[in-house]
Amino acid sequence: MCSSDKLKSIDSYFIVFAILLPKDINFITYIQLTFVIFTDMNTKEIFAIGIMSGTSLDGIDLVYVKFLENNFHYFEIVHAETVAYSKKWTSTLQKAMHFSSEDLALLNTQYGLFLGELACDFIKRNQLQKIDFIASHGHTILHQPEEGVTLQIGDGQVIANVTKQQVVCDFRTQDVLLGGQGAPLVPIGDELLFSNYDFCLNLGGFSNISYLEKEKRIAFDVCPVNIVLNAYANQLGVEFDDAGTFSSRGSLNTVLLEKLNSLNYYNEKPPKSLGLEWVKEHVFPLIDRLETDVLSVLRTFVEHIAVQISQVIQKNNSVLITGGGVFNSFLIKRIEAISGTEILLPKKELIEYKEALIFALLGFLKLCDRVNCLSSVTGAKKDHSSGVVFLPEKQLSKI
Repeated sequence: MCSSDKLKSIDSYFIVFAILLPKDINFITYIQLTFVIFTDMNTKEIFAIGIMSGTSLDGIDLVYVKFLENNFHYFEIVHAETVAYSKKWTSTLQKAMHFSSEDLALLNTQYGLFLGELACDFIKRNQLQKIDFIASHGHTILHQPEEGVTLQIGDGQVIANVTKQQVVCDFRTQDVLLGGQGAPLVPIGDELLFSNYDFCLNLGGFSNISYLEKEKRIAFDVCPVNIVLNAYANQLGVEFDDAGTFSSRGSLNTVLLEKLNSLNYYNEKPPKSLGLEWVKEHVFPLIDRLETDVLSVLRTFVEHIAVQISQVIQKNNSVLITGGGVFNSFLIKRIEAISGTEILLPKKELIEYKEALIFALLGFLKLCDRVNCLSSVTGAKKDHSSGVVFLPEKQLSKI
């Protein structure tokens, strides 16, 4: 799939464009654009489908992305959509962490079939003609890296057989075996695609953040977000707290807020990551013991999220914020107020599909045998190229 990364010299073009450089254009920016234009000429286009399912069970994100073979900094989202889970799938996935090993094995196959069929529908609906591979995050059922355990269901071989496409998945297991957290995985995309931002913050089931510190990419899970907010919004008969309407009406429980902010996880140094198990053990019992009014729970937990995020991001720095939590405008206002940072939201397409995009990038990097997992982020013994590649049965060579 990937040829040599050596690029042709374009020194002569730099000289010409330096002479003709308009006064109102930054010289460095102009040179970078010139470099991209001339190095991307005749570069092979790579097309991929990225599939992402988050812990908050908002739905499954699918993106059709164009990459360039010799430029790992380029991407274009061509098509994107979210498919909501049925009530049956939502219920099953919520209970799956308590399944036996035999039931999990069966669920792994069934969920792989489900993802494969969704991908086929996506391909047909958008009349996609060229697909080099599919990259799937899978759905996280268990994540206890300190115990050497992580499990994302969605059998890659089943997806490959159903779609007749090359599939890359299971991106976390190798990192855990190398002593890492197996998460977060998105920071390699922040490094390659969004390095013009000081901080890259995602507000999904959990909030996670990525930034450069002393020329090393640092990233970690900050705190739970939608996995908690949605659980209590469900008690009000809605799937989520649209725009923070309910949380803005609640009362702040300062005792609960203090207890939440005092949880030991927040004093740990990165690399570190969170899972549903941690929330069920530490967060839900604490909330249910100290607050019974759902509106006040939502208001207090929004404040908790804003406090934890504001302890990381710094005033007057540029922050890229993505993920479903972005649409909770009350939460965004609280982050702005506490951090003192003005937040400018990106296009809706990037807000909703950044993680699916980056998992497509992870697959691309894996197939090119390039690093897609950073030890500075996960705590693994070394940087590495993670993921498992599956070909449709009876197919003898890579697409």
